[in-house]
Amino acid sequence: MNWLFVAGILLFLVGLMVSVGLHEVGHLVPAKIFGVRVTQYMVGFGSTAWSIRRGETEYGIKWLPLGGYIRMIGMLPPRPGDAPGRLRSASTGPWQGLIETAREAAMEEVRPGDEDRVFYRKKWWQKIIIMSGGPAMNFVLAFIFFSILLVGIGLPKTAPIVSPDTNTCVIPTTEVRKTCAPTDERTPAAKAGVKVGDHIVSLDGQKIATWQDATRLIRGHGAGPVKLGIVRDGRPMTLDVTLIARDMANPTDETKIDKGVGFLGVVPSQVFEQQSIGQVPGYMSDLTGRVVGSMVNLPAKMVGVWNAAFSGDKRDPEGPVGVVGAGRLGGEILASDMSNKSKLFTFVSLLAGFNLAIGLFNLIPLLPLDGGHIAGGLWEGIKRGYAKIMRRPEPRYVDIAKVLPLTYAMAFVLIIMAGLLVYADLVNPLTLG
Repeated sequence: MNWLFVAGILLFLVGLMVSVGLHEVGHLVPAKIFGVRVTQYMVGFGSTAWSIRRGETEYGIKWLPLGGYIRMIGMLPPRPGDAPGRLRSASTGPWQGLIETAREAAMEEVRPGDEDRVFYRKKWWQKIIIMSGGPAMNFVLAFIFFSILLVGIGLPKTAPIVSPDTNTCVIPTTEVRKTCAPTDERTPAAKAGVKVGDHIVSLDGQKIATWQDATRLIRGHGAGPVKLGIVRDGRPMTLDVTLIARDMANPTDETKIDKGVGFLGVVPSQVFEQQSIGQVPGYMSDLTGRVVGSMVNLPAKMVGVWNAAFSGDKRDPEGPVGVVGAGRLGGEILASDMSNKSKLFTFVSLLAGFNLAIGLFNLIPLLPLDGGHIAGGLWEGIKRGYAKIMRRPEPRYVDIAKVLPLTYAMAFVLIIMAGLLVYADLVNPLTLG
């Protein structure tokens, strides 16, 4: 196996776990600021690979790089009438028994003197800040990564600069090859002396600013002589070129063939155009809308993943991808024959997109996601605000334990989805192409 492929997988996993670790820091810091006792901060799941205790918190790394968590005491409130830290005997009924067992587990780490350090007793807005901290950290990381892309590297665009991939012969459209045969006709560009790196700036006096301009003018001219304006090594030049007519795929719809269009025989280069920092929010906003749309259509897209895994259907490039598939893409990026700048752009794009998606996914208002706790905090704030306005007694804390059956069902669905993505990423993975 190509060592660059393995290095790319490892590099992506490191970047992903750093993102996950910082997501949990987003929860950890405000929890400690507001006085919640945090017993564990862990990156990963499964058995512990390494850990160290600092104060009242154990910090560690687990073997499975599939997420992370912090453990805060007192996530669930006691039942009405129960003293903090005490529970009555469990009630009958499977769901009620499940809820009581969860309450008991939530109280196990509550020690004498911790009454004001449990999560459920914090103010509603403090709960929202604590649970919003993780997704907020992912959005900050996404903004940093997208800033590196747009401002540091630049957005890729096709420029009218002759690429090294340009061939010097006219290969028949019925043949699939990249090398020239002795009987192949030379391209008009090759006959006129066009070289790699030449910047095409005009055609018969008409200015060319983009590759789209060049395509439109060359194709529209048809066969015949033209004056091709270029800049070579900083010097403007004019070359006499005789275009030929050729049947070619439509540039906007490759299923259509344009008959007898002008043909020069050059391939454009990809360049990176740096943007201003002010364009980053708009760029992120556009991608956010697309990610939200994908999440809305997630059930349908998971059907596509199922069909790809078990029926051999083609994977949807706009569909979901798991950690395994994303790691594979990281390996393909590093092992590809792209330029180093293109590799860096694609790799950072992958990490930026994952952080944006993780942040948005965690805002879904369903437990066990962060959004479920945020929704609980908001509902508590509404109840307390209403009671204050109406001069009623202060209501109890919102009891999220009541929705634990739905939480477990949601967790089961998430596990099934994750397993399906892992399987699909192994048997029918998305590829860089």
